[in-house]
Amino acid sequence: GAQAQTPDGGTIVRVRDDRKSPWRELIKWGADETFGGVNGFSPDNKSLWVTTSLDVNAARLLEIDIATSKRKVITEDPQFDVNSTINNPKTNALEAVSYSRQRTEYVFIDPNVKADFEVLKELRSGDIAGISQNLDDNKWIVGFVSDDAPEYWYVYDRATKQATLLFSNRPQLEKYKLSAMKPIEFTARDGMKLYGYLTTPAGMEPKSLPMVEFVHGGPWGRDEWGYNRYAQWLSNRGYAVLQINFRGSTGYGKKYVNAGDRQWAGTMHTDLLDGEAWAAKQGIADPAKVCIMGGSYGGYATLAGVAFSPDAFACGVDIVGPSNLNTLLKSIPPYWSTFLATFHKRMGDSEEVLKQQSPLFKADQIKAPLLIGQGANDPRVNKAESDQIVAAMRKNNKPVQYYVFPDEGHGFARPTNNMAFNAATEEFLAKYLGGRFEPATADESKLLTSIKQ
Repeated sequence: GAQAQTPDGGTIVRVRDDRKSPWRELIKWGADETFGGVNGFSPDNKSLWVTTSLDVNAARLLEIDIATSKRKVITEDPQFDVNSTINNPKTNALEAVSYSRQRTEYVFIDPNVKADFEVLKELRSGDIAGISQNLDDNKWIVGFVSDDAPEYWYVYDRATKQATLLFSNRPQLEKYKLSAMKPIEFTARDGMKLYGYLTTPAGMEPKSLPMVEFVHGGPWGRDEWGYNRYAQWLSNRGYAVLQINFRGSTGYGKKYVNAGDRQWAGTMHTDLLDGEAWAAKQGIADPAKVCIMGGSYGGYATLAGVAFSPDAFACGVDIVGPSNLNTLLKSIPPYWSTFLATFHKRMGDSEEVLKQQSPLFKADQIKAPLLIGQGANDPRVNKAESDQIVAAMRKNNKPVQYYVFPDEGHGFARPTNNMAFNAATEEFLAKYLGGRFEPATADESKLLTSIKQ
């Protein structure tokens, strides 16, 4: 079996009986479907498991007969896409299927596996993030994800139903009281139901707090429930943290993701404004003290937020975000070339459409102070994207802090760089929102001074 992307941004799955036989098409879907794919062969090698939203809204798991192409539905949900499968390590028999709804949930194919999960659920209050099985499938390594704790890993004996704690991935966090992440739902201005997460500072009443709206990248991805280092860090400093899975986000079916087509500065943007308004209406956020922040698409959303709605945010933090969608698409790296059709479908296929959605051309409307971080070697969002918006803001005498890391690409990978930029972010947020901050160390200050532009 083989899966490939078609020139129009769709997907084709091909099979052949042996190495000498020609490839033939088993199933094909267009660019309007969710991002599905092949999950593997059935134990008898006569069928292929495929996740696709073809003919329905949300991606379901199909079992497709290789000889006849006959399709059988294994599991489906009208709203949420199938996420992943758990298979027997020796026979490849299907044991369970996961969905990322508001939290991770499982549909069980093997009743024995369901019984084991019932035992495991009594261990911790978090979600089972996945299992790793030995070949006999009688011992598992099980990971638990929680919103207010590090990840914990156990070894589980299926015969005795006993689980032994191995370790947590961040043991130094075990002594702290961390913030809870609450799944939320609200209705956008056009009536569309939206999903997301809200984290508020542990031990504080969630009332009239300064807030950071933290926007995920992609945009064809999503935020999920669990430990989030940015949400924990910012809430520790006294901020509510709002993460919206705006339209265009994945995991919620094709209507949800397709609703974001050509809407980067349209309804994808107003979804974030509606999330901010929801938090204010609930009494959680102080509407005068909201910052928008994010990386990659989240960085674009930050620039769009302050450019297209100049009175909506008190400040913005943009990490490697594009400012001009035309120059962004003209500078995409070669390894994204097969994805170009998807970019044009979902972003726009004319220079005028892309220009209308580019914050650079609305820079004269920006009022909120900006903090921008950029990697000098970014192959996805070229440094020129940040240079352009910084130049435009300075031309208009608008406040902007700009740091270019000479040894980074798309985002910051080196811990020293991350810590330095986070120190700058803390101080920036404290200045405009009033939260706590820890001053930069001497080394961090030295680095920031050397790369400030």
